[in-house]
Amino acid sequence: MEVFTSIHSLKNFLFHQRLENKTVGLIPTMGALHEGHISLVDTAKQQNDITVASIFVNPTQFNNPEDLAKYPRTLENDCAMLEEAGCSVVFAPSVAEMYPEPTTLTINFGLIETVMEGASRPGHFNGVGVVVSKLFNIVQPNKAYFGQKDLQQVTVVKRLVADLSFNLELVICPTVREKDGLAMSSRNRRLSQEERTHGPIIYKILMDAKEKLISGDDTEEVKESVRIEFHAMAGFELDYFEIVNIESLQPIHSLGAAGTTALCIAAFLGPVRLIDNIIF
Repeated sequence: MEVFTSIHSLKNFLFHQRLENKTVGLIPTMGALHEGHISLVDTAKQQNDITVASIFVNPTQFNNPEDLAKYPRTLENDCAMLEEAGCSVVFAPSVAEMYPEPTTLTINFGLIETVMEGASRPGHFNGVGVVVSKLFNIVQPNKAYFGQKDLQQVTVVKRLVADLSFNLELVICPTVREKDGLAMSSRNRRLSQEERTHGPIIYKILMDAKEKLISGDDTEEVKESVRIEFHAMAGFELDYFEIVNIESLQPIHSLGAAGTTALCIAAFLGPVRLIDNIIF
């Protein structure tokens, strides 16, 4: 496995790979890897000759300095996991390498960035858009891989690819869960042992809400029941629960065609903010 920290050296390496007509798959990550990330590597390996995983904790997408400071940085362990998984290349640049000068570029994604995560974390998706654009330009992948767990991010990246005409295919992979249903996340390692035992409740609430909606319950009644349920549970604080169209991310008041409805949730469990979603 090759490890690069400079843009120039990575681009030079990939240039010579393309001369041999090799295809490239990119998995953008912020490190602190888990089996969800490795599942993206496995998929990318099946579909490409070269698999590139980027590891970069992007400061421009954090609107909370404390959250940025606490984000786990485990590069050595991440590289070991990637090498064992058969990843071809790791790109692990410094902040100075990615941003030689503070960026003033702003990308406005319209209504899809003003709801849910965007409402809770102003400026977050501008930071995502800038760093993903830079990674796409640096790596120039044939395919790029993202997980469904970050549904709003996926929607933003889809818009980015379409509007800026990036010559690549996005591959969206299913959320990988622990055996008890908790969506795998780098933030899970910050949960205490007791908090971790309560984590799966989030997925259970999503599934219960889905069944109520399929049974014909009113969307506002379902949203209110979720708010009441979280209010009654010690240790949890609900940030949002929304029932949205998966393309527009705007709230809906009745179910659409199969596969177009998403239930999206964000909640604090102790000090740790967890997100999840299901699509049906």
